[in-house]
Amino acid sequence: MAKNYFDLTGQVAIVTGCSTGLGVQMAKALANQGANIVCVARRQEMIDANAKEIAEEFGVKTLAVRCDITNTEMVAEAVQKVLDAFGRIDILVNNAGTGAVAPAEDITDPQFEQEVNIDLFGTFKFAREVAKKAMLPAGYGRIINIASMYGLVGNKALGSAPYHAAKGGVVNLTRALAGEWGKKGITVNAICPGYFYTPLTVETLNSPFFQENAKWMIPMERYGNEGELDPAVVFLAAPASSYVNGIMVPVDGGYTCI
Repeated sequence: MAKNYFDLTGQVAIVTGCSTGLGVQMAKALANQGANIVCVARRQEMIDANAKEIAEEFGVKTLAVRCDITNTEMVAEAVQKVLDAFGRIDILVNNAGTGAVAPAEDITDPQFEQEVNIDLFGTFKFAREVAKKAMLPAGYGRIINIASMYGLVGNKALGSAPYHAAKGGVVNLTRALAGEWGKKGITVNAICPGYFYTPLTVETLNSPFFQENAKWMIPMERYGNEGELDPAVVFLAAPASSYVNGIMVPVDGGYTCI
């Protein structure tokens, strides 16, 4: 009998940062495999629209929950809303993040603190709450942290020391949680994307500077297109990836291999 290794029918997936860009793409990828989707972000009107679109396109149940991931109380309330609505949480994609760009010598304390508070501490807060309230009691879960290729390496193109530091923290936080929770049925892995085209990045990535940068820094000599991140998130979310734990999956056209 043929087996669909990536069937997520009936499972519940939370995707943070699900207002635009890669968050929406990954939510649709999971919905395409049958998962019910919870769109989480700060802008209610955007997650409402995205949840409606996903439900109509893929025929799954959806929920839009407004949450600032740096606010511990809001995170707890958001997770409870999901449990009240669905009774379970099987998948968490920690995608919400930000990025401060400036020479390191000009980065302010508030900029650095904000970066770490959102990208690293916010990721931990959501993972902690989902694990405590849903995954540990169920003895099952898939946590996928969205780090960055810049959590693995430095760069010369753009000064972004706080982003590197926070995403590097996400990389090792992933390993730490995988080490703690693996024996309890929860896998914790990370995806480390390179630059991807989204409505917010297309103009920048098509600029002469970034096009030249791609030719020199990326073996494939281009940036990621819509959909090219989808297989990684589906693979790590699937029940079939049960022995994959604590890994980093660069999806970067080979940037980190050279």
